[in-house]
Amino acid sequence: MKRHHLRCAWPLLALLLADARAADLALPNGARLALPVASIKEMRFQTTLRQQYDFSCGSAALATLLTHHYGYPVTEQQVFEQMFLRGDQARIRKEGFSLLDMRRFLAAHGFRADGFRLPLQELIDAKLPAIVLVADHGYHHFVVIKGVDGARILLGDSAKGTRVVSRGEFESIWAGKLLFVIHDHPRAPSFNSSADWRAAPRAPLDQGIDHKRQSGATMPKFGPGDF
Repeated sequence: MKRHHLRCAWPLLALLLADARAADLALPNGARLALPVASIKEMRFQTTLRQQYDFSCGSAALATLLTHHYGYPVTEQQVFEQMFLRGDQARIRKEGFSLLDMRRFLAAHGFRADGFRLPLQELIDAKLPAIVLVADHGYHHFVVIKGVDGARILLGDSAKGTRVVSRGEFESIWAGKLLFVIHDHPRAPSFNSSADWRAAPRAPLDQGIDHKRQSGATMPKFGPGDF
């Protein structure tokens, strides 16, 4: 029973200490344990790079894809500067970066990439991260599909951080149904990684009490030391 209380209390403890840098925990043997604690906001941007400008979601999405999925670390600033210098600057200031800008940047760094009109399931089966354009509340925005867990789509959003949307919601905001992916690369990319899902964990509902199974069980007796 004590173990169950500890497991249930841990997420709450993390939230209560969300703005702290470390949690100082007292152990039963009298020792103390200092654990680093990251806020939810910090966790959302651990594997998703934040965009620096209103029109730089494309460079941030591309930097996220390369850094956290292909082990090719680049900053959002580096991607931005290179695509801006080589692109149509007036158009970029007005509309932001395009998939063509991204494709040219990737080609200059030895990556082959293209846009494909494919069902989402093909991306899931291939276990490939992809950059997609979404239309969220009328705002067109590039995000990275970082993983899929059943009906949950994990997005790397440079404005909001790593976040989850339902598959139905994703399908409704997925503009153009185009998947922009790096292909023919010798290194298998990271997809559905635990580091990415850490920012959006699934509630452990399967560990809850099965009331039907427990309906005929005798309630256990608790002593003063059980709580």
